[in-house]
Amino acid sequence: MRLQTLAEARWIFAILLALIIIGWLVSPWLALLFVILAIYTLAFFRDPERIAPSDENAVLAAADGTVTDIIEINESDVVKTRMRRVGIFLSIFNVHTNRTPIAGRVTYRQHRKGLCLDARRPDCSEKNESMTWAFQNPRATIVVRQLTGAIARRIVGWAKVGDELGPGERFGMIRFGSRTEVYLPLNASVVVKVGDRVAGGLTVIARLADQ
Repeated sequence: MRLQTLAEARWIFAILLALIIIGWLVSPWLALLFVILAIYTLAFFRDPERIAPSDENAVLAAADGTVTDIIEINESDVVKTRMRRVGIFLSIFNVHTNRTPIAGRVTYRQHRKGLCLDARRPDCSEKNESMTWAFQNPRATIVVRQLTGAIARRIVGWAKVGDELGPGERFGMIRFGSRTEVYLPLNASVVVKVGDRVAGGLTVIARLADQ
């Protein structure tokens, strides 16, 4: 387990520990329930080590989950042009660490307040609380948006503007069910389809055009 990721759950573990102790005084069965919740929380905050594919053309999934939509849309925060968006839904059982889709420099990071609608709703991208990132290298600028969901209520950003990150490196996480979007140049070739399951920092979701 990675300490930086587990640290995001320190207050949750503290509350569960207190509930386990109180539950034991009331009923061993009640204490068992809180033990099960603590085990689930430990599993939720798992953060496995991964080795990203060594392919300069590859754009990697920024999160674990299921591809829910692939559409062409105007990206209005960073590059302000037409891009192709790959939306990934993270269930409460997925790893929730977010990873860089390409090697590059963090050139943009902006938090937006908003709602916490179900992350599977088509309008959540415009209405939900979010954190938008841009990763840039000489080949492309890739935009990633972290979105809260009905259960997820906290977006965590570990990287800062100016950081140089390799492909598949951790830059943040979203606590509990949520959505992550990757915005691609239109000349990139998407190699996943709706319904595919992807792994952050491992699964190639698109390939950049040859220079």
